[in-house]
Amino acid sequence: MNITKMIVDLRDADLKGADLKGADLRDADLRGANLEDADLRGANLEGADLNHATLTNADLKGADLNYANLTHANLQGADLTNAFLRDANVEGANLRGANLGGADLTDANFTNTDLKGANLEHANLEDAALEGANLNDTNLANVEFKLGYREAIFADGILQIRLQSQII
Repeated sequence: MNITKMIVDLRDADLKGADLKGADLRDADLRGANLEDADLRGANLEGADLNHATLTNADLKGADLNYANLTHANLQGADLTNAFLRDANVEGANLRGANLGGADLTDANFTNTDLKGANLEHANLEDAALEGANLNDTNLANVEFKLGYREAIFADGILQIRLQSQII
């Protein structure tokens, strides 16, 4: 028996306000899709392509976005509380005012991402790439950092970090 994996193609789809709670959208092609105000709580978007998608004010609490492509996506005001974004590519995305509290952002790429005013409290940023990210007014309380960086610049912000060195 030959079982072929079906890839969902929703490029440029208008799913504004859609109820996709718990949906299985693994590896879906959602490039340019409009998911503004969509309910994606607990949805499986692992490996999904959301390049240039609009997810403003979307509810993504507990969603699985591991390995997802979110380059240049608009997630302004989105709720990603306790979401999983391991190895996700979020380069150049707009996450202004988004809630990423408790999210797993391990190995995610946030290069040149706008996180101004976002909440990252209790998020795991282990080995995440933050080069060129806008972290102004971002809540980084109790964030877990295990970065290979020796220097970070947080303009106009206060950052308290407890550094632990590991000798190998």
